[in-house]
Amino acid sequence: MNRDELVAFLDEYLQISAYPDKSSNGLQVEGKPEVERIAFAVDTTLKTIERAAKAKADMLVVHHGMIWGGLSYVTGVHYKRLKALFENGINLYVAHLPLDAHPEVGNNIGLLRLLDLEPKGPFGEYRGLSIGFWGEFEESQPIEKVAQIIAEKLDTTVKTYEFGKRKIKTVGAVSGAGAFALEEAWRRGIDLLITGEFGHADYLTAVDLPQSVLVAGHYKTETLGVKALMELLKEKFSLDVLFIDEPTGL
Repeated sequence: MNRDELVAFLDEYLQISAYPDKSSNGLQVEGKPEVERIAFAVDTTLKTIERAAKAKADMLVVHHGMIWGGLSYVTGVHYKRLKALFENGINLYVAHLPLDAHPEVGNNIGLLRLLDLEPKGPFGEYRGLSIGFWGEFEESQPIEKVAQIIAEKLDTTVKTYEFGKRKIKTVGAVSGAGAFALEEAWRRGIDLLITGEFGHADYLTAVDLPQSVLVAGHYKTETLGVKALMELLKEKFSLDVLFIDEPTGL
């Protein structure tokens, strides 16, 4: 498939230009003009690039790219990654916030669907746009049961902070570093915030609100979007695809 046609589809489907983002989304690095095999990964690292090259991928689609607002110097890790991309002719396509927020293949809709929940509405306002969703159980669920489902379906270690409700009716989902949505969850009466990582200051905020939180790992909560996008492109364009799993444990 022609690279530029594929990029145009992705840009439109993911609404790349709609999100104010630190990440430079879209085609970050240009490679081969024809794409037959696409590798998908959460992060752009030297190892994921090398694995994509070994698999003879023509494009690498990631959630976390390597350019965040521009490059000042092409040295060190930037040089190593760019060198590996250029030497192997690999196109690097990035979708950060657009993939978090997408209503069909996004990370956050994916988190709700792990719980068999459909979105009731947007949630997780970031720079004026909501990038997450919230959903509601028909009947309240023990927080332990919610945690068990997420842990099993994501194959991850889950930690809960039961500062608010322990019987969960409403859930807000913001993958990765989504603790910025703590106060929004509390203001809106969302019983449980599901996110990826949780820092010291986040803990103190959650205690004082109080707000219950489920933390499932930054990496694991952001595998959902790239995997869903991978399946979409495989079905729509009959492309050869593979997922490169490089978990950080974080």
